[in-house]
Amino acid sequence: METKFTPWRMEYIKRDDHTDGACVFCTMVQAPPANDGDNLLLYRGAHCFVVLNLYPYNPAHLMVVPNQHRRDLANLEPAVGDELFTLTRRSVAIIEQAYRPHGFNLGMNLGRMAGAGIAEHLHMHVVPRWGGDTNFMPVVGQTKLIPEELAHTYMRLRAYFSEIPTHPG
Repeated sequence: METKFTPWRMEYIKRDDHTDGACVFCTMVQAPPANDGDNLLLYRGAHCFVVLNLYPYNPAHLMVVPNQHRRDLANLEPAVGDELFTLTRRSVAIIEQAYRPHGFNLGMNLGRMAGAGIAEHLHMHVVPRWGGDTNFMPVVGQTKLIPEELAHTYMRLRAYFSEIPTHPG
């Protein structure tokens, strides 16, 4: 397997080591809005927020996350579920406008055995897809190349999300 150096991830890895087991999503939503840029948090709603994935499959891979720490989708409060899906739809529309992908993968991995990296706090992945984005590099070389830095993706998408009225609380 080829190794690609990603030094920008070290700050996140070190921060995660010092959270004493705190949920990274809860830490983000509890942080003051002034920290949203550092946390790559794009939008705060009444019940959910939108954040870029630190380990994206493709440019503009983001997640819609309930504010409340919950792993159980079946018992999600209706208002939270409604906003989760509304923000998922808005995220798709924003990425379509900003990036013009050819398709999307949307989904949740519920539980560690289903592939959830953060199993205790459910979240919806929104992954834009383009023809040819699964070329030989990940298949043969076991290497994924992301052609845009997260800071650039954040600034690009933040402009669109800033047009959505924010929740006053």
